[in-house]
Parts: sequence; structure tokens; C-alpha cells
Amino acid sequence: MPAVVIIGAQWGDEGKGKATDLLAEHIDYVVKFNGGNNAGHTVVIGNEKYALHLLPSGILTPGVTPVISNGVVIDLAVLFEEIDALNARGIDTSKLRVSSNAHVITPYNVTVDKVSERFLGKRAIGTTGRGIGPTYADKINRVGIRVQDLYDKSILTQKVEGALLAKNNLLTKVYNRAAIRVDEVVAELLSYADRLRPMVADTALELYQALENKKTVLFEGGQATMLDVDHGTYPFVTSSNSTAGGASTGSGIGPGEFKTVIGIVKAYTTRVGAGPFPTELFDDNGEFLRATGFEFGTTTGRPRRCGWYDALIARYSARINGVTDFVLTKLDVLTGLKEIPVCVAYEVNGKRFDEMPYSQSDFHHAKPVYENFPGWTEDITGCRKFEDLPKNAQDYIIALEKISGARISAIGVGPGRDAIIVRHDMLAAK
Repeated sequence: MPAVVIIGAQWGDEGKGKATDLLAEHIDYVVKFNGGNNAGHTVVIGNEKYALHLLPSGILTPGVTPVISNGVVIDLAVLFEEIDALNARGIDTSKLRVSSNAHVITPYNVTVDKVSERFLGKRAIGTTGRGIGPTYADKINRVGIRVQDLYDKSILTQKVEGALLAKNNLLTKVYNRAAIRVDEVVAELLSYADRLRPMVADTALELYQALENKKTVLFEGGQATMLDVDHGTYPFVTSSNSTAGGASTGSGIGPGEFKTVIGIVKAYTTRVGAGPFPTELFDDNGEFLRATGFEFGTTTGRPRRCGWYDALIARYSARINGVTDFVLTKLDVLTGLKEIPVCVAYEVNGKRFDEMPYSQSDFHHAKPVYENFPGWTEDITGCRKFEDLPKNAQDYIIALEKISGARISAIGVGPGRDAIIVRHDMLAAK
């Protein structure tokens, strides 16, 4: 079975965790290939709700091997907090594999993240303040700390010293903060080494061998397309590649293995943090979506910005990622609306755009052009077949499918694990 990629098709929080967990019953490995604990997945199983930030959501499915691969940045304290929390609830985490090449979020990178964002003032990016960006910056600047460095104290100490040369100057002379001591950082990082050791592996090799042995491997992206550092709404983006292409570089698996790309898209649109958002609502409809959909960040707790479905973003994501299947989530949130607008184009300074403008300035000034669809009042949370949906809901799905760039293969109709309608087999050979 070729590798399968799941990515967010908007600005994140689309429900990737639920989709991953749905598919995980047919999957042998679930791989997190980018991001860190700035991403959040909420998975509901029965009456239990699980909020995951760093761990792949497939860890909740027995028999699945969860993998944190080389493209991830890891806060070791958060990792073990999540593991301990799951263990306390009876979840087996013993199969977790962690790449030796994954980079470690150090205490000084968390500090730098928080103080630098604060100093940006009104130009703040909207970072979560968890050290993600500075850790990726260290990686690119070749002063990062990798998991494997925890097993050579001499090398670890030298690397921390090198990283802190510039950072302590910045903290003391620019931000008026106390210098960070090398020995304290080294001691904290080494305190995790023994517990981490059994999980550390050459995950690229292990995943290659799994695919060679016809295992099914699911690659789970953190954040989403519009937050990708290369293809998102720069500079209001994350610090990694959250598109399907990032699955290859972030895991060490060749791009030819990826035959199925599943894009997760909400029946409306949300984002957290700063940056342009053409369909954002500032009225009662926005409050309705936020309250009904409980749109608050899994990781940050911040209220999400809410807006109508944006077909241009969906088509852009389909194109950038090579999406073969969309999973449309949270259709139930729209229940009760008399009319549901969908953005089908933008207007910028009197010019119509039927595709995403390449200019960030144009995107910032874009005004949505809407097409309205009739809503429905029936409770759809118990629907398990497409035909069970009210006709207006069916028509809404069919209309979105025509303008979104790929087929809609599954539809989320409630928060529960089983509250989903499957229209097409996403794991079938393409």
C-alpha cells in the first residue's frame, strides 16, 4: 500500500486528528512529519475527549505505531506530559518511535520566542510562544540540537554553548533579560535522555521497510496549507512545510511513494493568529460559528476567527498538495442557518480573481464574492449515509465539490469518532 498523506486545506484546526483517527483503523503507522506542540488535535472516542499537541493522533488506536519523524521539533517536557496523561487514561504509548534527527526545542528558544514576539508589538505574527520558530531557525542556521545529541554530553554542551553565544547577547543587550546558563540547559535536556532512549530510532529506515513490507503508512501534517512557510499567507505562517511536499522531507520517504493525499477542510473557515482572512465575519454569524463549533484553539485556547467557506483556498490547496480526496468536517455546525454564503471569487480594486492572487497585498485587500445556498434545520448528527442528509445539505456538499478541486469523500456531521459519512474509499488504489 502506498503512503497516504493527510493535510489541512485551510489555516488549521480543520479536524485532521479526527480524520486520521478514522483511517487509523486501517493503518499500520501514523507519522507526524512537521511542526511541534503548536499544533492541536482533538479526538473524541465515545464519551472521552483527547487533546493532543505533539503526539500523532493515531496513538489512540491500538496496534498502530505512532512516529515522530525528523521534520518535527520536540519539546521533551511536553512529550512526556502527553505520554503520562495518556498512560493515566489507559492508553498504551509504548510503540511510539522518535527520529534521532528530530530537533529539540530548548528552554532558550522558548524564551526567545516569547520576548521577540512581544517586542514586535502591532506587527506580531501570532506565534504560540512555544519556541517552534526559533528552533526551526536554529535548524536552518545549523546551531540546532537534535535528539541524538542527548547521548553525547560533550557534543551537546558544545552545541548549546555555540547557540547561546548570540542568544545571550540578544537577551541581555536588546531585550534586557538575564543570560541563560549553558550548564542549566544541558542538565535539563539530559534529564530526559534515559526515558527517551527506547523510543529513538532511524525512523526513515523503519518507515521505508514498512512500506517495502506492504504496510500502510499515514503521514499526518500539523497546521495547514495556508500556514506553510513557502505556500501560505507569509509572514503569518508557521515555520515548517505543512503541505504534502513536507511529508517527504519531514520523514525521509521518497515523493514517489505518496499516491493518496487527503485534504481536510471545514464546511466553513477558521484561523488563529494574525494575517489576512477574506471571508472573516465580525457579526452575529461569526459568533454563531464560533459558539456552535466551539472554535477555540486546542493548543492555545484562543478564540478562532471564523468565516464562510472559501472555494479559492480549497482549489489552491487541492493544487498545491495534489489532493485526491477532501474530508469536509463540521457540517453539523451550519444546521439552523437560513442561508449559507460560499466565497466563489475575490474582488480586488475592481478586478475579479477566480483563483488565489499571487500577491500577498492583493490577498490582504480581497473582498469575497459570495454565492448563497439554502440552509437546513434538521439534526444531521445521526446521519451515516449521504442520502440521510437533508436535500439542502446534500446540495451544499455537491456544490462545494464542484468548485473545490477534488472529490469530497467523507463528511463530518458531529464531534464523535463515528459521526462521519463516507462517500468514497480513500484508501483504494488510485
